Amino acid sequence: MGWLRRLALAVCLAVPLPGWGQTVVEGPEGARDVIVVGGDHYHPPYEFLDDDGEPAGYNVELTQAIAEVMGIEVHIELKPWSEVRRGLEQGEIDILQGMSFSEARTEQFDFAPPHAIVHQSIFARRGDPVVEVEELRGKEVLVQRGDIMHDYLIEHDIGAVVIPVDTHADALRALAAGQHDYALVANLPALYLSRELGLTNLVPVARPFSLRYGYAVRQGDANLLAKFSEGLAILKNTGRHQAIYDRWLGPLEGGEGFPWHRVGQVGAALSALLLLILGVIVIWNRLLKREVAARTEELQLHQQQLIQADKMASLGVLVSGVAHEINNPSSLLLLNLPVLRDAWADAEPILEAHYRRHGDFPFGGLPYSRMREEIPGMIDDMQEGTRRIKRIVGDLKDFARQGGSAQAELFDLNEVVATAVRLVDNSIRKATGRFEAHYADDLPPLVGNAQRIEQVVINLVLNACQALENPAQGIRLTTRHERSEGRVLVEVCDEGCGIAPEDMHRLTDPFFTTRRECGGTGLGLSVSASIVSEHQGGLTFDSRPGHGTRAVLSLPTRPADATSTSTPQTREQETDAP
Repeated sequence: MGWLRRLALAVCLAVPLPGWGQTVVEGPEGARDVIVVGGDHYHPPYEFLDDDGEPAGYNVELTQAIAEVMGIEVHIELKPWSEVRRGLEQGEIDILQGMSFSEARTEQFDFAPPHAIVHQSIFARRGDPVVEVEELRGKEVLVQRGDIMHDYLIEHDIGAVVIPVDTHADALRALAAGQHDYALVANLPALYLSRELGLTNLVPVARPFSLRYGYAVRQGDANLLAKFSEGLAILKNTGRHQAIYDRWLGPLEGGEGFPWHRVGQVGAALSALLLLILGVIVIWNRLLKREVAARTEELQLHQQQLIQADKMASLGVLVSGVAHEINNPSSLLLLNLPVLRDAWADAEPILEAHYRRHGDFPFGGLPYSRMREEIPGMIDDMQEGTRRIKRIVGDLKDFARQGGSAQAELFDLNEVVATAVRLVDNSIRKATGRFEAHYADDLPPLVGNAQRIEQVVINLVLNACQALENPAQGIRLTTRHERSEGRVLVEVCDEGCGIAPEDMHRLTDPFFTTRRECGGTGLGLSVSASIVSEHQGGLTFDSRPGHGTRAVLSLPTRPADATSTSTPQTREQETDAP
């Protein structure tokens, strides 16, 4: 058998076979064929790119082992699945190291004996109903683009609304975030990714298919397929395939649940005394597990909060350093742009005289007749953009600067609110196309910590952005002076999803959030309420589900004798706010 394999290998290397699409690489002993092996760039644990950008996973190690025992050279390329599948069809890739078998696919591809059995599962959010494939009609189902389940839903006209995405991870993230109804994906990758990404609200509700999974080539490329089939057979006979399989897939397959029903069957056969002891042990063990799980979750939550707090503490240092690096080139631009404007003013009469005598001529790649109109505006735009950069950097530095509650100062509430709006400008633009800000022209100056009040306004505006369900819904921000009450108000109203009545009294509780699965920590409003209390102010909310939320920040004004020296001014929305 060994001499036959070596003879076949020598013939294959000596006589290039048509249609392989293999790259020839010059080596020390002459030309040698390199077989291009394709795979999915993010399909763990089968195949994926590791932290260093190198191919890894069960399929990759199996391919490398086959190349070793067969004496062939391979180059593994991991890209989005739709790209590698198209590359195989077009001859840019020689062989795929992992493709699920179906009768429809045999019209285009030939398959080696399978090296794994892949179970396809229907995943849903925890608490959603269990469904089979036939019950997906009319449901929005996430699948990987070009995957076997994508093909199946289309070929069998299931009637589902197919939502194709690039990777299993994209499908699971979208489902966990509340988008669409189900995800039809491979079971082991989904379990692996759910664990890695922390998607605890997803569960498999059905496992309708078990498919053969192995190497695939373009139809008719039998010689190449035979090499990999023979190499796979050698690995199976020597036990090396099983070792690779156990290393990558064994832990996941063995972790799908402990068979308690077998314990019950064995226990039923024991004597009454042993059954009683076993029951006590099981109950005690479950109670301990629940207690450990609850403590572990609490510790993990505290750890995440400490990490986030440390990140926020580092923000001031980072912003200061980045601001310095940005301000240097900004200052250089602000210094040089006026010089350029003066240079243009000096050169323009000369260029105009030349233009009148000789007609139009190229200037900076465009006709001078056009450039003479454009250049002044270009210089003005660059100068205004540079000023805006410096202003935003200054706002970030002020916001990141640490300061205690004892640092009281006079501040203009309109200026604080406008600065907060500038800082969250990008979030506002992503959330809505209808943002309005109205600043009262009769606000007296306030006494307090402007930076902390700015933090409260930022939290209120970001919460309003997160409550919106589509960009057509709007946000309205208003400041006003309630003279009779001796207070000034900041009102933030959104047209979002609203707040459930049972949650209203818990909004400012530490760590309470309805957005835990989307990264919420439940600290924003709690911290805001503490800051407002330090300033003898108030923070109130009014909301109805489906009709939006109104948040009102109330702060006390200074005594009349202190405000008499103030010079309130009318303030319009900044040009760089939404």
